[in-house]
Amino acid sequence: MPSYRHRALRGLLPLCLAAGLVTLAPSPALASPGSGPTAVVTMGDSYISGEAGRWQGNSLTTSGSRSGTDRAWTGSTYDPSRVYGSTEANGCHRSDSAEVNSAGALTDERINLACSGATTQNVFRSVSGGVSYKGEAPQADRLAAVAASRDVKLIALSVGGNDLGFADIISTCATDYIVWYSYCHDDQQAAVDAKIDGVMANVGKAVDEIRAVMSGAGYGASDYRIVLQSYPSPIPRAAENRYSESGWSRTNTGGCPFWDLDSNWARDSLVPQIANRLKAVATAKGAQFLDLRDMLQGREVCAKASKQVSSTVPASANTSEWARWIDQNETQGPLQENMHPNYYGQLALGRCLALINARPTGNFACRNTAGSGASGMYLTTG
Repeated sequence: MPSYRHRALRGLLPLCLAAGLVTLAPSPALASPGSGPTAVVTMGDSYISGEAGRWQGNSLTTSGSRSGTDRAWTGSTYDPSRVYGSTEANGCHRSDSAEVNSAGALTDERINLACSGATTQNVFRSVSGGVSYKGEAPQADRLAAVAASRDVKLIALSVGGNDLGFADIISTCATDYIVWYSYCHDDQQAAVDAKIDGVMANVGKAVDEIRAVMSGAGYGASDYRIVLQSYPSPIPRAAENRYSESGWSRTNTGGCPFWDLDSNWARDSLVPQIANRLKAVATAKGAQFLDLRDMLQGREVCAKASKQVSSTVPASANTSEWARWIDQNETQGPLQENMHPNYYGQLALGRCLALINARPTGNFACRNTAGSGASGMYLTTG
């Protein structure tokens, strides 16, 4: 849909011609904002860049294809660039299965500007305090170039988790389980509470920065949509964990080294707290909200309803875990992949994006259907 600015310019052109103020002459065609191929754009951090898209479930097998879970296996060695392309080198890890790539043919082009590890400052325009990251310009500045040459219809944003130190929280909780035999939820909740107001203000600013870019490119507010999404929990509630919290099975077998109380806190307190605050930001800024808190329900690392992959249990979207476990010794890839939606999780996220793309207004939660792959994802109002 053309913006108000475009309609106004078209309306002025006949008047200018009649007054002799404009002379038309042959000239090269120039791309104008809101024209060109249609596009959907994803921005933000690892949960939308496609981090961990390398893995089809989790397997204790450490060699070869890891029982078919490692998509980087070439038959003789490992080549993560088969999954992450050129972004394997700088660590942005924009995978071939990332949300925007798994969503299907929503538009002519699907453009992923997100980068694993990015914070809100890496989204802001440089003129507003934006900071380059991993050798790439701030994402809003890169969006400006996209908006000038494509007809951007939807922008999905996932950001704020790194500002809150989500990776540090996971690391601390795991260390408290493995090393210190102590809980993490009490001190980590205090740390989150101390940061969250400032983080959400910056998430709001990131939305403002995106709007400023689009306005500067000539788009009206009704020409495109922003979808702000939350984060899924990669670990289950204690009652849904297939391993006892005593002994070493959660660490050495399951890859989910967390105490019951910490697991319940993360699943039913931390993740909902972040989601609720992000929803408030979306509402305040006129964006749609995609609630992903329950997206991995039953598919989390160590969940009773899912299975590890082995020589007798093949990788499957219907039965395998949809999140990457904690591989503390990095026997199967880098730590930065840990606790992210894996290949199956990315396919599910893509389906969620496709579903909300078809719903131009309203807030929604995306959930999975037990025993089904990405095709079983569905939306509920929220």
